[in-house]
Order: sequence, then structure tokens, then C-alpha cells
Amino acid sequence: MKRKDLSILLLLTLAALLIHGYHLGAEDSEIYLTAVEHNLDPSLFPRGAEYFNSQTRFSLYTPLIADSISITHLPIASTIFLWHLLSIFLLLAALRRLSLLLFNDTHAQWAGVTLVAAVLTIPIAGTALYLMDQYLNPRNLIAFTQIFAIVAVLERKHFRALMFLAITALLHPFMATFTLIYCGLLVFPRRFPTTANRTVLIASFGIALEPSTDAYRLIAASHYYHYILRWHWYELIGAIVPIASFWFFARWARSQQLPELELLSRAALVFGLICITAALIVSTPISLESIARLQPMRGLFLIYLLFFLIVGALLGEFVLKGQASRWALLFLPICAAMYVPQQLLFPASEHVEWPWTQPKNQWVQAFQWIRDNTPKDAIFALDPYYLHIDGEDENGFRAIAERSRLADAVKDSGVVAIFPPLAEQWRTQVQAQIGWPTFQLPDFLRLKRDFGVTWIVLQQPGVPGLDCPYQNEAAIVCRLP
Repeated sequence: MKRKDLSILLLLTLAALLIHGYHLGAEDSEIYLTAVEHNLDPSLFPRGAEYFNSQTRFSLYTPLIADSISITHLPIASTIFLWHLLSIFLLLAALRRLSLLLFNDTHAQWAGVTLVAAVLTIPIAGTALYLMDQYLNPRNLIAFTQIFAIVAVLERKHFRALMFLAITALLHPFMATFTLIYCGLLVFPRRFPTTANRTVLIASFGIALEPSTDAYRLIAASHYYHYILRWHWYELIGAIVPIASFWFFARWARSQQLPELELLSRAALVFGLICITAALIVSTPISLESIARLQPMRGLFLIYLLFFLIVGALLGEFVLKGQASRWALLFLPICAAMYVPQQLLFPASEHVEWPWTQPKNQWVQAFQWIRDNTPKDAIFALDPYYLHIDGEDENGFRAIAERSRLADAVKDSGVVAIFPPLAEQWRTQVQAQIGWPTFQLPDFLRLKRDFGVTWIVLQQPGVPGLDCPYQNEAAIVCRLP
């Protein structure tokens, strides 16, 4: 890689971080960061480990990150922050390599990469995904291997493509399915449609497809994005428009004699239609309800990456060209439009939570106190909807406090929606916590008797008569008698 290209990619990586923010323990970090912590110290999480191990046991992501922490002897927060930066850089580098294959114009190549960097946290239709999350996770880390696999196929270097597909599968088996199907379209575009639907429908990577139970149906109803027929109209548009755009891209590429772009676009069009077909099939009959959790529409991740790369490239070639003022007029509003929602999503936290600074969020402060001052075998309970409390900013208790807790109604339900055998246990624990805001001492003692809870976290102003060694303006940490 040329030094100039490297410098631009590093600047784009830093810009992406500053635009989209970074939050170590937020959202799905409750799963992935917790799994890393458990790998490093198996004495953690004597209860509830099934809620993160179920989703991480098929991936080498957890041992990879844990081993890097052990080898470097850096703090967990610093190591994961560096991995997050690396994942952004590698994705942009992969897109840069792909843009060189697709477009001849230099402005087009860089404009495509820049647009993707500017919209990394754009929602992907109704899938509950971003192009890249504001924290490290396996999907972030394998984004670049997916693009490099596509590059290798376009270059007819099939062994290299298999290597990148293997890395993708080792780190994120589920997303590897979509990449394999798409690369198959690039290699065998005429044979693919007859086999792709079956691949999407049966590739579960160890996810059992048991019949639905009442407890599972309760969870499935709250995860509408698994079922395309329940999507909102604007989410359907967000799926259809990018897919349909590849028909135009393919025709334009043929007129400009850009064979790689034409092949990529035609494959993306067919791939998108396959995903929609599979999603419709698993969303319609009740008998296939449990298969819907395989979420065929998550294939839109690749569609969106390629869509924004091509749109940016076309803007660069025909609109932006070499005019700095035009680049500023386009990208400054886009960056602002991405920056502001991130501020609103995490209003009580710093936009970039640097690993060497103290947290601003008071719930995070309480969780960190728990990590440093309570026994490792402590079992906590807190509001099952604590992630939705104003000012909590969806910071995961397990990930930050490094302690066990009873199942919650938000993040753990997402795991159960994919792994139904956990449904009955999850429902029992969540139902035992219903009515939490009005709980008094006898209710907490019931949780101690039934589930072994020894500590609780309450929202201010708390409950009288409890021994609470820590409190701040938002949260109170109490020991049960």
C-alpha cells in the first residue's frame, strides 16, 4: 500500500471514530465483551453464562480477543479499543481495494470509501443492524474479510477467496453464509439461484430448530425484525431501493465497459432477491416460525456496503471530481446527520469513551464500583428493563460490572430469540422481576430465596431499609440481608 493511501485511510478511520463514537460496554457488548471476560477469568459469571456463551461458542472471536489481551498485557478496555480501530481501518482498506477493481477514476475510488466511512452507523433497513457498531463485535471484525473475499473472487484468485471465507466463518459463522452465497453468485451466476435458497434456509451453524414453545413465541413477538412481513413500510423501502439500484448499476457498468462492476452488481441484485424470497418463505407459515431467527434479510449488510461504495463512487466521478468545496458540501452535512443521532442515542455518555478516561455515565460508574468492590460469585438483580432507563444508555451490566445477574427482558431476550432452549428459564426469571419499580424488601428477599440473589441495583431514590454501600445521582447498589 502506498504511503499516501495509508495516510488517507488512517485519517478516514479517525474521522469515522469521531463521527460515530465509541462505547465499550453498550448494547451487544453485553454479550461479546462478557464472553471475553469469562474466557480470561472462568471464575466470573457462575450464573447466567448461557446467555452469552450460546451466541459465542461457535466463534473463535472470544479466544482471539482474550489471547491478544493476555499476550499484550494491555488492559481489556485498551486492547478492545485498538481492535475496534483496526476493524474500521481494515474495512476501509478492503473497500479501497475493491474500488480499484470497479472504477478507473481516482475521485470515484476515494469518494466511495469516504461515503462508507461517513455512514457506518446508518441503520440497515429492518434488520436491527448498522454497517458497523460503535463497539467491537465479531461482525465488525469480519467485515473486511467479506470484502476481501469478494475482491479475490473478482480477481479469480479462488484459493485466496476461500482463505478469507474461512476466516469469516471462524469468527462469525452466520454472516459467512451470506458471503459464501454472494461469492458463489460471482463464480457461478447461472447455477446459483437454484441452490441459494436452500443454503439460506438450512444453514444454522449448530442452531437447533426445535418446535416453538409458548415462552419462545412470547419472545419472538417482540423481535419483529425477524419477520419481513411485520416490517414497517419505510423499512421495506430501505430494503427494496438498494437492491433495485443494482439493476441500474449493472446497466451503467456495461455501457461504460466496467465488467467487474457489472458482475458485482448483477450478483448483488440476484443475492438481494434471494434474501427477500427466503425472508418471505420463513415469515409466512407458522410451521417455519422458529426458522425465521436465521434472519435471511441480514444479507442486506453486504448489499448496503456495496450500495454506498458505488453511490459514493458515482458521486465522486460525476459530481465531486477534484473540487474540495463540493466534497465539503456533500460530506459535512452527511457527517453531521450521522453524528447527531449518536449523541441522542447515548445522551448521558461521552461520544467517544476513550479507554484511559473515567466514565461520565453514572450507571457505568455504579457498575464499575460493583466490579471493584463485590465478590466474584455475587448474583445481582436489577430492573429487567434497566437498559431502557433514561440515562442508562444501554450499557450492559455483565460486561461492565463483570458479575452475574438474573435474565433481563431486553438483551437476553435477543439471545433467547435465536436459542429457544433458553426460553423457559428466561421467562421464569423475567416474570419473577415484573413490577420491579414497586418492589419492597420482601420482594427482593423472594428473589434471594428463589434464585440466590445477593445484591441488587436500584434506581434513585431507592427503597428504605436496605444496606446500600454505594450510590450516586442515578443508581444505588444494595446488599441483601
